[in-house]
Amino acid sequence: MSARRPAVLFVCLGNICRSPLAEAAFRREADAAGLTVEIDSAGTGNWHVGNPPDARAQEVALAAGVDISGLRARQLAAADYRRFTHIFAMDAQNLADIRARAPHDATAEMALLLDLVPGREGASVQDPYYDGEEQFEYAWADVSAAARELVAKLAG
Repeated sequence: MSARRPAVLFVCLGNICRSPLAEAAFRREADAAGLTVEIDSAGTGNWHVGNPPDARAQEVALAAGVDISGLRARQLAAADYRRFTHIFAMDAQNLADIRARAPHDATAEMALLLDLVPGREGASVQDPYYDGEEQFEYAWADVSAAARELVAKLAG
């Protein structure tokens, strides 16, 4: 096992809904546990680069005590595969895209985020973008459960 400090990247399609929520939930849990870790999020697509998270995502995170209004969407880059120790995808298609883009010298472990949650292995964090506001609540619940499991794994 490496002594390298953990660095975690959360990835969805556009980096304005699920991955910023996962970043927020994990940041909250890591801070509460006193875990020193680098945390970021990105998208496989470039449509929203430079934009803040969706207002509904901001609202859900803020209700949980995390302000994500300062985050800005960015696209997954080749350097991320070496910079981060873990890259977590929100769904199977994004995981396939992440793996397909991985450079030959990638060192990050790549997995589905919900693989961390017992009983949810192989499941996706559903994309709430086109659905009602309650879907953002469900996404927050999913990423929060995974964040707790990830902190326990990294702290243990």
